[in-house]
Amino acid sequence: MAGHNKWSKVKRLKAVTDSRRGKVFSRLSRDITLAAKAGGGDPDGNARLRTLVLKAREANMPADNVDRAIKKGTGELPGVVYEEITYEGYGPGGVAFVVKVTTDNKQRAAQDVRACFARWGGNLAASGAVAFQFLHAGQFLIPREAAAEEALLELALEAGADDVLTSEQGFEVRCGIHAFDRVSSALEAKGVRPASAELAYIPTSTVPVRDAQHAEALERLHDALDELDDVQQVFSNEDAGD
Repeated sequence: MAGHNKWSKVKRLKAVTDSRRGKVFSRLSRDITLAAKAGGGDPDGNARLRTLVLKAREANMPADNVDRAIKKGTGELPGVVYEEITYEGYGPGGVAFVVKVTTDNKQRAAQDVRACFARWGGNLAASGAVAFQFLHAGQFLIPREAAAEEALLELALEAGADDVLTSEQGFEVRCGIHAFDRVSSALEAKGVRPASAELAYIPTSTVPVRDAQHAEALERLHDALDELDDVQQVFSNEDAGD
């Protein structure tokens, strides 16, 4: 599940990449277009775009697709106008959800997300209703074999990171949203390749999963949201334990 265990989320996303490559390409294209629109089409001068281009390469996204997405963002090619919207809601058992959407039709996106929550035992909430249970920050997940702890700590903090957390799986670097590009560039310059790099909603409080039935209901809601074309990212605060 894509909840409290952040490393299991990375594994989940990799599985999604393998099984639904077309959907992943579509999500990456939208993100690349928005990044190019906001910061320009040159990856060397746009760290967010550079991170996404690297993700696209790792997903084996064709270079022509990447180039078209960039040119749509810079206006060199015509394209639809996307908006980024954040929805908040509650899933089964009171688990908090934050759903990031990129869409060219706000009404369709809202209806689809609302229908998912209603079908799988949840409900949409007003803006701000659940966001206080999350830290909105840059998050880099780095495998242990990718960096030495002391060197990573020094590198990340000098680049503007707020914290470096350690676990059996690896390191989690957190930074403010506005420091994301600086930290990303610093890691790249030293050859440190994160398993995941994103502007995330990180739970500050969690809701325990009661039993297998509760876990299955949450999994179904996650899957249903992931299937929606407009949904880019889903964050939640369930703690599945083992």
